[in-house]
Amino acid sequence: MKKLVAFVASAALLGGASTARAELVDKVAAVVNRDIIAMSEVQQRAAPELSRINDPDPRKRAEQRTALMKTALDTLIGEKLMESEITEMGITATEGEVDELVADVRRQNNITDDAQFEQVLVSEGLTMKSYRDMLRKRILRDRLLRMKVGPKVKVTEEDLKAAYNQYARAESEDSEVHARHILVQVDPKATPEQVEAARKKADGIAQEARRPGMDFAALARARSEGPSAADGGDLGWFKRGVMVAAFEKVAFALKEGDVSEPVRTNFGWHVLKVEEKRAVAAESYEEMRPKLESKLLTEKTDKFLDQYVQELRQKANVDVKM
Repeated sequence: MKKLVAFVASAALLGGASTARAELVDKVAAVVNRDIIAMSEVQQRAAPELSRINDPDPRKRAEQRTALMKTALDTLIGEKLMESEITEMGITATEGEVDELVADVRRQNNITDDAQFEQVLVSEGLTMKSYRDMLRKRILRDRLLRMKVGPKVKVTEEDLKAAYNQYARAESEDSEVHARHILVQVDPKATPEQVEAARKKADGIAQEARRPGMDFAALARARSEGPSAADGGDLGWFKRGVMVAAFEKVAFALKEGDVSEPVRTNFGWHVLKVEEKRAVAAESYEEMRPKLESKLLTEKTDKFLDQYVQELRQKANVDVKM
């Protein structure tokens, strides 16, 4: 169901998905022209990122929360402004187009049963109606962006070759890592005390793993709470850009045979051991071209989208109250 969950998350960028916390419902975060953005909407939009804050310093946690809430509010303001543009320009989407998008999501997730699909939506705090509304907004926003931003987004052959040269230089200096890990799981809704208890457990495992002669694979089979435990925590060989950023940073910084301090990801605390490293041969320009083109298109689209939203914001009456 991962694709559906991700699709739900991306679609949610076009309008609130689930009922917000009751204590926040009546608070106003901002007024965009005549539209109100409730604090509950901001809280809901920022919720996935807020749940990943785990800094032990209360002051830093508060700063991170404030920054995430501001980012979420800015996103919601941009969406309100674009919704106004969509209405003013008379951009529409048919029920048939929404049907096609729903069918595409179901195909990607191999869901053929209507009841199963609705059950998955309910687990994400959605109804079929609210999900279809979000998909419709997605279609409308995509059309607006194709009209206003699309003509500005161009990737030239020179852009691609420059990006490839940068990639090739970095790749020639990089390596591929073969690592194992031991996972101490942490529930997404865990309290700070539970998170810290799990960290201490992982720290004890890391110290045990560093004992002379310790078989890390055997330790992983005995102590890891992750799906790779049966394989001795084996992650195989991987390059940069494959693993979660925090995990990857540590893996590539370790020397062969080193065991890491506990590393936090959405799954919990990981203890890593790097078994081997080897040089990586850069892929050819022809092999990399589609990937580089997609990356550059995304980067340029994001850049011009930000500019477009700022232009809309300058012309609008935006009163931030948060």
